[in-house]
Amino acid sequence: MRMAHTCVRVKDLENSVEFYETAFGFQETNRKDFPENEFTIVYMSLPNDDYELELTYNYDHGAYDLGDGYGHIAIATEDLQALHDKHAGEGFDVTELKGLPGTAPSYYFVKDPDGYKIEVIKED
Repeated sequence: MRMAHTCVRVKDLENSVEFYETAFGFQETNRKDFPENEFTIVYMSLPNDDYELELTYNYDHGAYDLGDGYGHIAIATEDLQALHDKHAGEGFDVTELKGLPGTAPSYYFVKDPDGYKIEVIKED
């Protein structure tokens, strides 16, 4: 058994694809259009990683209510400071670097165009 993908619903598909490409280097691996059912699915993954992020676009749907049950997606990086600087420099909605109580900074959060939180953690 293995994890296959995480799905998030987006209101502007191309804007979301561009965000994940620019912010993290995701690459589109598959796109399935279902015009008769009014939705499109885009699968994206990081180089050398088979876990996928599924972006689902339902035609003519506005912004989604994220509710209070969703936590976050996490992405690990070797150079936390450099990626944080890149995200802040590109104007993304990022938090300051943080650490668990009594520890050095080891993570931060960035929001995608739909407001989904992505935790960026320092890779061990």
